[in-house]
Amino acid sequence: MTADHHREYLARTVAALTPAGHRRVDELLEQLAAVVRDHEWLVRFAKAREAEADLGRTEVSGDVEPARMLTARERDELMTGFTTIRDQEPLDDVGDWANAVLALLEDEAGSS
Repeated sequence: MTADHHREYLARTVAALTPAGHRRVDELLEQLAAVVRDHEWLVRFAKAREAEADLGRTEVSGDVEPARMLTARERDELMTGFTTIRDQEPLDDVGDWANAVLALLEDEAGSS
């Protein structure tokens, strides 16, 4: 898959979130933002994904994609976390969303 396909995949999974899925994604991203509050780009990454989920679409801001600004270590830690969500989340739509976020992170890892 190309980066554009991964962006489209993320857009589809965001649009497909159920109301329960939206609540769960918000909860997960708020937890992430609280844990990483001293890491500006990790917080921005969490807030960007939260805005996408809340609005039901991607490309909600003209700002730089926060995933592009992460260090390799930050990206690896996020990938570990989203892999855990994907593999353990009982809500299928949230697991699909986590997989799409992983694809986005993998794209960024490959381009840096």
